[in-house]
Amino acid sequence: MFGLGTPELIVILGIAFLIFGGKKLPEIGSGLGKAITSFKKGIHDVEETGTDIKRSIPGVDEIKEVKDTIDQAKNITKFVSK
Repeated sequence: MFGLGTPELIVILGIAFLIFGGKKLPEIGSGLGKAITSFKKGIHDVEETGTDIKRSIPGVDEIKEVKDTIDQAKNITKFVSK
């Protein structure tokens, strides 16, 4: 985890406690958790959109079929040449 060990995390949490106090830390943690969740959701949406775009491009399925046929032909030539 970014090269941080337990002692470093304890020091960081101690400094955060001194700076923000005990009442503010849960709010900061909650906000950080929401931000991470939102970021992950955004990444997932972008990946999903990319997949949708790939599926909507005409000819992609045909190209995959041709590639599979070529790969099968390559495998057959390996067995024949032995």
